Amino acid sequence: MVTARRIPVGLSTASVYPENTEAAFRFAADLDYDGVELMVWGDPVSQDPGAVQRLVRKYGVPVLAVHVPCLLISQRVWGADPTVKLRRSVEAAEIFGASTVVVHPPFRWQRRYAEGFVDQVKTLEQGSHVSVSVENMYPMRADVLFRGRGANRLRRRGGPGPAVSAYSPSLDPTDTGFDHYTLDLSHTATAGMDALALAARMGEGLNHLHLADGRGSSVDEHMIPGAGDQPCAEVCRQLADSDFSGQVVLEVSTQSARTRAERSVMLGRALSFARKHLDRPAQSAITTRPAHPRAAEVARIPGAETPAVDAPGSDGADAGSEDRDT
Repeated sequence: MVTARRIPVGLSTASVYPENTEAAFRFAADLDYDGVELMVWGDPVSQDPGAVQRLVRKYGVPVLAVHVPCLLISQRVWGADPTVKLRRSVEAAEIFGASTVVVHPPFRWQRRYAEGFVDQVKTLEQGSHVSVSVENMYPMRADVLFRGRGANRLRRRGGPGPAVSAYSPSLDPTDTGFDHYTLDLSHTATAGMDALALAARMGEGLNHLHLADGRGSSVDEHMIPGAGDQPCAEVCRQLADSDFSGQVVLEVSTQSARTRAERSVMLGRALSFARKHLDRPAQSAITTRPAHPRAAEVARIPGAETPAVDAPGSDGADAGSEDRDT
C-alpha cells in the first residue's frame, strides 16, 4: 500500500441539529474532530462564507467539505437555480480551502439541471482543486406516504410496497458515472442497497464517506455507527487498508439528545468508532493535523469532558430525521 496519511474525520454541521452551525464548530473543537462538513441550509451563518471563516478562526476547526443546499428543506437557499447553488458551493469550498463538495443527483422535476448536470460537474472540477462528489440516495417508499394504519396494512401484506426514486436518472450515481463519489451508509440502509457492493462500484472514485448507520427503515435514520445493521466497520476498514485519501464525515442524528452534554457523548461515541476502525498501521500512516491549529481559547461544552459512555436514546435514531437528508 502506498504510504498514506491518517484519514481525517469530520463532523457534519447537520449532526448537531436543532443547534446551529456555530454549535457544530464548538462540538468539533471540544471533541477533537479534524474539521467539519458545512451543510449549507436555513441557518444564515451557513450561507455566509465570511461568517464561516470567522468560526474557523475562532475555534481552530477547518472546513473539510461543503454540502450543497439541495435538500427539500433548503430549496430556496442561495436562490432557486440548482446550477447556481452548485457553483456557489464550489466557490465557497475554494474560499475555505476545502477539498470536497458533496451534491445529490438532480431531482426528476429539475429537468434542465439534470440534462446539464454531468457537464457542469466536469467543468467545475476542471476549473478548481475541489472535487464534486456525487452522493448515493434512496427511494421514497410507500410506507412513508401511508403512515399509521395505512403503513400497518402494507406491512401485513408483506412489506412497504413499491418505492419510487425522485432522482434523475437514478439514486445510484454509479449508474451515470462520475469521477468522485460520496458513499452514505444511512442512505444504503434506507434504499436496501448492499453498501460494500456500492463501494466497490465507486472504486477509486470514492473520496468521501458519510459515516452513519441504519436498520432499513423507510425513513433516513442517520444513526450512530454501530447502532444499526450497515457494515460501517467493514467499510472503514477497507478505506484504511487502501490508498483512500479523502475524508470521513460523521453525519448522524442527535435529535434525541435531551441536553448538550448528551449530544456531546453521542458525537464522542461516533468519533471513537470512526477513529478505531479507520486506524492505519504506524509504518504506513503519516499523521497530519488540521491546517488550522486549535484556538487557544475555545469555549467548552458543559459536560463534554464526560467519558464516552452510552446515553439514553444515544443510538441516534429519530423519527423526524428524514427531513435532514431527503
